[in-house]
Amino acid sequence: MSEERMLEIVYQDEYLVAINKPHGLLVHRSPIAADASEFAIQLLRDQINQKVFPVHRLDRKTSGVLLFALNEEVNRIMQEAFMNKKVAKKYLALVRGFTPESGTIDYALTNDDGKTQDAITHYKTLETFDIPVPFGKQLSSRYSLVEVAPETGRMHQIRKHFAHIFHPIIGDRPHGCNKQNKLFLEKWEMNKMLLHAQEISFIHPVSNESITIQAEIHEDFKRILALFRDF
Repeated sequence: MSEERMLEIVYQDEYLVAINKPHGLLVHRSPIAADASEFAIQLLRDQINQKVFPVHRLDRKTSGVLLFALNEEVNRIMQEAFMNKKVAKKYLALVRGFTPESGTIDYALTNDDGKTQDAITHYKTLETFDIPVPFGKQLSSRYSLVEVAPETGRMHQIRKHFAHIFHPIIGDRPHGCNKQNKLFLEKWEMNKMLLHAQEISFIHPVSNESITIQAEIHEDFKRILALFRDF
């Protein structure tokens, strides 16, 4: 990412601003990613010339809607809204195999501190693809495009949950399938994780209006979907 990189702003008023976070961009500094030199907080702050407060998180490898507050009070209200499940989130993911038409994954996850927490993810299948590319003993490769609505917000929840039901997200490391990731890299030059935060909905903390913010999938995600639809 160059220093001139402009973030795509998908919503802005005097209290909140949201970006379409690119794949690979960290929200803020992290000791586990010492290689990173750019962060969404600093880039956005410099772009709008204003202090910003991230009210939730997105993984480095996940693209999509990332919301910031523009003052501490709004930040506090919005963080509470996320914690109290008052923010509806929708993600798009491309996963291995044919997923059921819809489902709920109710599977507790253990965090970095060793604490086990309830974790619930709802999903529905939007499209399936049967690609004439042999994989292992199979004569073709099967994938599903799913819309995902996490009820809870645990670390790597969607990634871990789809790995748990044996439909790992394409491009995910370490929870995904290394052989599939290798296939995507070699055959389609794709090494990004195909998980995108497509939409968030909430009640505005000041105006009390119902707000829905959406972000388009990135060009590589679009390319793979177009490719698969053409088979």
